[in-house]
Amino acid sequence: MSRQACITNQPKGLGFFERYLTLWVVLSIVAGILLGKAAPGLAKSLDALSITVDGAPVVSVPIAICLFFMMYPIMVKIDFARVLRAGRSIKPVGLTLFINWAIKPFTMYAIAVFFLGTAFYGFIGPDAMDLVKTPLGADLPVGATYGVGTVVEVDGIRMLQVPLWRSYLAGCILLGIAPCTAMVLVWGHLARSNDAHTLVMVAINSLTMLVLYGPLGGFLLGVGKLPVPWQALLLSISIYVALPLVAGFFSRRWIIAAKGETWFQERFLHILTPITIVALLATLVLLFSFKGETILNDPLTIVWIAVPLFLQTVLIFGLGYVLAKLLKLSYQDAAPSAMIGASNHFEVAIATATILFGLASGAALATVVGVLIEVPVMLMLVRICLKTKAWFPVGEHPPSTP
Repeated sequence: MSRQACITNQPKGLGFFERYLTLWVVLSIVAGILLGKAAPGLAKSLDALSITVDGAPVVSVPIAICLFFMMYPIMVKIDFARVLRAGRSIKPVGLTLFINWAIKPFTMYAIAVFFLGTAFYGFIGPDAMDLVKTPLGADLPVGATYGVGTVVEVDGIRMLQVPLWRSYLAGCILLGIAPCTAMVLVWGHLARSNDAHTLVMVAINSLTMLVLYGPLGGFLLGVGKLPVPWQALLLSISIYVALPLVAGFFSRRWIIAAKGETWFQERFLHILTPITIVALLATLVLLFSFKGETILNDPLTIVWIAVPLFLQTVLIFGLGYVLAKLLKLSYQDAAPSAMIGASNHFEVAIATATILFGLASGAALATVVGVLIEVPVMLMLVRICLKTKAWFPVGEHPPSTP
């Protein structure tokens, strides 16, 4: 019996925006750096339009709007009523959850600590520091210590000064606990794998993040001696996961009731297709208008962050693929099970890094590097899957080719 999909539209392959995502990201980096040089006060003025708590900026309104539109198109595709009915194949679903939540966060932490805190420590700079937001609700005086940070005052605002490599570590941690974006639907389809399993896991991961993202993030940030802003962490989950999820759920029901399932799939979702990436690129322009000076002064910064992220992606893919082989999964289930763990939900990671540590933080920059390497690395893994199909048995109902 075929499985019900929990997301209505089927991926047809890489669209125009998705195919050249790495190029758009690079262009956004360049545009952001040029904006920071030409109008250094513009991005800062936009970021200053914030919701404040006890006089401290907590949520940047322009960024919150961009990030909502990054997440909403993903959430509105999910048919939550079918999630439980769709997950009938215990082994591939169980494998994906195990890799995503019991393995991936901890390997990301270990790999990032080794490279950022040891192998590349001298290149990043032992004395290099970063300014991040003070934890929400923490009334810390100037000079106070919090974790490995020290409270300083910058332009009348109290900030936490932390070692730069630990700020990059925070961004890697937030990526490691954010499994699979909706773009993994494309990777699975290109690998000629089981679309239904991929669809199910995107939905299940969106729901699982509501429960596990906060505790895992707080735990690993604490282990890394970084600020653990629990209130801001929960607020970020509410704003950037729960809010678009609820909006997607109710607007989906209303639109289908008013216009019908066919119009929703063929017209409405088609309109939404580029919105996530456009909102992402707008966020990146703002982010790099802050971080442009860092990149120009040390262009290898991107490399120091990209190396652990690349190795983590390959490791998680390989582990998932080997375990799928040991579990005797068909190729159609093995490929998406491995790629779902390898892919990152970078929209959530960027949003969380921004609200926790600030748009100008090294943590936010690290999450953007995850976007930069996502497309070329995942396309490489798709090719590996296609070349190793013979390692696995063929499923009874292989999906149609693109």
